[in-house]
This record gives sequence, C-alpha cells and structure tokens, in this order.
Amino acid sequence: MNQLHIVMFGVVPYIAAAIFVVGHVWRYRYDKFGWTTRSSEVYEKRLLRIGSPLFHFGILMVAGGHVVGLLVPREWLSAIGIDEHAYHLGAMVLGTIAAVMTLSGLVILVYRRRTTRSVFLATTVSDKVMFVVLGATLLFGTAATVLVQIFGGGYEYRGTISPWFRSLIVFQPDIELMSQVPGMFTAHIMSAMVLFAMWPFTRLVHVWSAPIGYLVRPYVVYRSRDPRRDPAARPSRPGWVPAGLPAPTRAESGRTGTGRTGPTGPSRRP
Repeated sequence: MNQLHIVMFGVVPYIAAAIFVVGHVWRYRYDKFGWTTRSSEVYEKRLLRIGSPLFHFGILMVAGGHVVGLLVPREWLSAIGIDEHAYHLGAMVLGTIAAVMTLSGLVILVYRRRTTRSVFLATTVSDKVMFVVLGATLLFGTAATVLVQIFGGGYEYRGTISPWFRSLIVFQPDIELMSQVPGMFTAHIMSAMVLFAMWPFTRLVHVWSAPIGYLVRPYVVYRSRDPRRDPAARPSRPGWVPAGLPAPTRAESGRTGTGRTGPTGPSRRP
C-alpha cells in the first residue's frame, strides 16, 4: 500500500462526503429557487417520454443493487438462504438489465438535449459536466460487471470493497482491503466520488425533492361565484350622450347595450 492508495481510499471519500453534505446545506439555504430539475418538457416530449422512464427506473435498480451489495454483509444474506451463487447470479442478471436501461435512457436524453435546439440552449455548463461524469461512472460500473464479473472470471467485491465501504461509515477506513481491487472497479469508485462531490451544485439535487406532500395535502376547494358580485349581472349604466340629447333611461341603456349614440345608439325622441 502506497501513499496514493491512502489518499484515494482514506482521504478522498471523506472530502467527497463533506462536500456532499455541506454543499446540500448551502444550496438549500441560499439557492432554494435554483433547487429544481429545470425541466425541458415544454420544448420536446417525444424522446423525453422514452428516455426519462428508462433512465430513472434503471438508476433506481442500480441504487438498490449497490445498497444490497455494499451495506448488507454476505453473512446476513446467507442466513436468509441466499448463497454465493444465487447472489452473484441475481447481481449479474439484474445488474445487466439495470445497466442497459440506465445507459439507454441516458443516451436518449443526451441525444435529445444535443439535437433539440431549444433544449440545448437551456443546458448549462454544470449540466454538461454532470452528464460527462455521470456517464463515465455508469460506463465504468457496466464495464466492471461485464468484463470482470461475466467474462473475466468474477471478483468477490463483497470481501474487499464492501467491508472497506462500511469501514468508512464508522470512521475506521481499512485501506488494506483496496490494495488488490481491479482497475475497472477503482475507476468506478473514483468517478462516483467525483459525482457525489459535484452533486449539490447540479440539477441532481432534485433527487431529494420527492412530492411526498401531495399525498397528505388538503383538497383544493372550488366555490361558485356569487351572482350578486358578477359584473354581467349588474345593470348597465348610461353611456356618453351628445349635448342636446336626453340621456337614455336605465331600461333603454340595458336594451341597447352601451347607451352610445351612432348607428346602434338610441334614437332621437320626438
């Protein structure tokens, strides 16, 4: 283990976590109006309807797989009947499906953003950097699954990466566990740290803004308009009348509509 490994797996994770937490607090306190997805649905909907569900459902599957793989010890899974073979088979099958969905959705969304002029003009610099880092993280993770786990003989990351990750949570990083991790997994981990560090300063903050309040908010009550306050129900007032002509009565004004003289105005009385 060299100094670079100590920095990569013992220092950088805490720096990324600190930026992640403090950045979100700062963003929420000082940029609440910018806490949004900056939706571009109004500009283009056809590709969005395809790419957005693919990406979001796929990324939820990816997140769920990482939670189980990193936070749940293999002994716990063995205790409920999920052995090594069953776990890796499920991880490879579901992980591949999730990766295909997520990457396909991301490609469609990036293509839409690049080819639709109005959407491209609404794309900020932080959006472009975020898409690059997010895409790199997904590609490294997919490559680790396909090249190492499926075609490369497999790697038991639950004996190295998972314990290392849990050791970070209790502030006792076991850096020795990461000394023999394959390069593709290392690239995936480092790109993920960069993504988490820049997360608070991008549109990704909308992840924490689920509309849960809609489930418990009171109903919107619609009331009919009071007819006594309806302007259409009020009697019309006499309009302007040239000098020398008698002003029309209220009834006549109501029949003529405006009470003005002219082709449609009141006629001269004898």
